[in-house]
Amino acid sequence: MNGLGGLNKSENGVVIGLVQLQLPVVVTPADLAAQTAKIVAMVGKARRNLATMDLVVFPEYALHGLSMDTNPAIMCSLDGPEVAAFKQACADNRIWGCFSIMEYNPHGNPWNSGLIIDDQGEIKLYYRKLHPWVPVEPWEPGDLGIPVIEGPKGAKIALIICHDGMFPEMARECAYKGAEIMIRTAGYTAPIRQSWQFTNQANAFQNLMVTANVCMCGSDGSFDSMGEGMIVNFDGTVIAHGTTGRADEIITAEVRPDLVREARTGWGVENNIYQLWHRGYVAVRGGAQDCPYTFMQDMVAGTYRLPWEDQVKVKDGTPCGFPAPTRAFGESVQKTAAE
Repeated sequence: MNGLGGLNKSENGVVIGLVQLQLPVVVTPADLAAQTAKIVAMVGKARRNLATMDLVVFPEYALHGLSMDTNPAIMCSLDGPEVAAFKQACADNRIWGCFSIMEYNPHGNPWNSGLIIDDQGEIKLYYRKLHPWVPVEPWEPGDLGIPVIEGPKGAKIALIICHDGMFPEMARECAYKGAEIMIRTAGYTAPIRQSWQFTNQANAFQNLMVTANVCMCGSDGSFDSMGEGMIVNFDGTVIAHGTTGRADEIITAEVRPDLVREARTGWGVENNIYQLWHRGYVAVRGGAQDCPYTFMQDMVAGTYRLPWEDQVKVKDGTPCGFPAPTRAFGESVQKTAAE
């Protein structure tokens, strides 16, 4: 299945490379430019490292580091020089690439955004992180949903970011929209190692979907990121795992979207994404086809409320030094009189 990390590529295989990128310190526009050049160089390394590689994946915070700095001077835009450099690197090296940017938002806090660029240098997927890692992260909640694209060899690909993967609903949504490979990029540090591993495996197994997951790696003098590149097959087995914590190592494996399709249509036992809506189909024709989940009904109705809601102690970013927000989701920051 793995083809020696993609060295022996099969006719239907997609070879993925996960870059355990060294955690940078980015404070100034000059730092940002230097880190952009580092990522571009790593795209070239990926191509030289493995001629069969179809897609190279960089972790969340690959460009900005873990400072949580929202300084507009180092924020990015889709038409900015950083994204232009990534597009050119993919075209020059004839490889698909997945990248992370902190995106300038004129109406509020920046977005934590992810891009997939094809081997012609065109943006094919654009995603804004739906679930920032509260209370640590200041990013605006995403507003683009979860796009799914057709990638190398026709594989259906989705991208989620870091904390997104702790919500089983996120992986389920990716699969429900057709994703056969779900990429999860992250900046997680060592305390999250175990939950990172079992959620990557659960997200794959519960949805008959390959997951390809990678964190930043190494230390920036304050934080220790863990690398932990993991490629997990649709049955939940790990087929590649960067356990050494070696910065700038590229973890590779071949995955088979065609076998994902085969499992989704051919499995009876544990075809859970199908059985969610067809529960008990042995007893009743077609299964129950209902929604017995109160939390789903309440979310749609706008009445979601935990039994312990009033006892929750952390409800904003003040424990991590951020001011309490005053605007609701979808509202713009009020412009000052001087503007």
